[in-house]
Amino acid sequence: MQRKDVFVSEEELKRQKEFVQQVRGLYAEKGKTPKALVETYGCQQNENDSERIKGMLSEMGFAFTDSREDADFILFNTCAVREGAEMRVLGNVGALKHLKARRPDLIVGICGCMMQQEHMVKKLKSKYKHVSVIFGTHSLYQFPEILYKAVCKNERVISLIDSEGRIAEDIPVYRENTASAWVSIMYGCNNFCSYCIVPYVRGRERSREPEKILEEIKSLAQNGVKEITLLGQNVNSYGKDLDRNVDFADLLLLADKVSGIRRIRFMTSHPKDMTDKLIETLPKVKKLCDQIHLPFQAGSDRILEKMNRRYTKEGYIHLVERIRTAMPNAVFTTDIIVGFPGESKEDFNETIDVLKRVRFDSVFSFIYSKREGTPAAKMPNQVPEDLKHKHFDELLDVQNKISREINETYDGKTVEIMVEGLSKTNETMMCGRTSGGKIVNFPKDDALSAGDFVHVKITKISTWSLTGERV
Repeated sequence: MQRKDVFVSEEELKRQKEFVQQVRGLYAEKGKTPKALVETYGCQQNENDSERIKGMLSEMGFAFTDSREDADFILFNTCAVREGAEMRVLGNVGALKHLKARRPDLIVGICGCMMQQEHMVKKLKSKYKHVSVIFGTHSLYQFPEILYKAVCKNERVISLIDSEGRIAEDIPVYRENTASAWVSIMYGCNNFCSYCIVPYVRGRERSREPEKILEEIKSLAQNGVKEITLLGQNVNSYGKDLDRNVDFADLLLLADKVSGIRRIRFMTSHPKDMTDKLIETLPKVKKLCDQIHLPFQAGSDRILEKMNRRYTKEGYIHLVERIRTAMPNAVFTTDIIVGFPGESKEDFNETIDVLKRVRFDSVFSFIYSKREGTPAAKMPNQVPEDLKHKHFDELLDVQNKISREINETYDGKTVEIMVEGLSKTNETMMCGRTSGGKIVNFPKDDALSAGDFVHVKITKISTWSLTGERV
């Protein structure tokens, strides 16, 4: 694909804007303000996609609701990475059948990664006839046209583009969080890890032009955003497909210069693409947060090879050591898969050894589940479910102890946090995060709001969070 073919044309984007106005007009004729409910499953990229969907809905005149009973349009933005997420989506969609029967004008839709899988679309077509809007990740920019057809013509609309995907710039974004924001710098993935469905549902890597990324970051800063997270399936690969010599290290330095932004995060990064240049650049990015999310997935070289990860256990640990040398305050988090096909007790013990040697602040651990269409789904020696869960629980026990021990070193220390808002579990408390990503709770102060920076002295420790008093 030529670089110019990566982008959705201005003519097509203009056409979609015309559908935005037509949908707005349809509801205006009815004398009502329609309400939408968008439920999101999966990764931060899905969250960012939902913000763009809601941006288009807002321009079409929609307000937003958390009530399914009140909604005129309900959309599920789906994840295909794990079976559990798919089952929750199908359960929630199925539960709407009776609501649709009572309210025929209700529009139910499903979009996202699940809808890039042919077997899932077939299932929805045959068993979920109350779903009238279906579109995949590559069709997101066509959402106004899709919704127009569903509203105006009262017909089932299915839009599935079979391609590597294209970049659509200047789509409106609706963000509920005014202090921090996701910024997608690229889409797709070229790695083809044997367990992962992402390259098949999101296509190959496509990098946004740096000017467009910086334009978005500057706009966010002007609107009061203090923290950005640069997103990609593998941000370290940014720029490889550009027709100029700009890579992720360069992009970090450019973003660092944007006035108004106080913090920069990024995720996710692949160990094989953590270059010398990038490691040398990290400490030069003054606004870069201390948290480095670096998935290792498994500790056994044999399993890593079967996963097609293209690094070794010792290579990964050496990489962590090099980053810590460059960034002494670095806080490491990671992803781990338990129960990959053929994983023995000895293989699993290698993963535990990595936990103990690296000492991650926290891990995102997952039990392996088959993904139709991936090489791992056809591998022999699938691990029994009871053994997967046994090893998963053992891993959590080890990591919880490490996380607690690390948190205890904060007792009595004063840390800077960015306020996120009220605590979700205690209305008398507020919460925020350190540069390293740790959650800190402190007594409510009505003078504070999301995006403010305060210093808190830690007085109480738990495994998952810290508590303290403002100083």
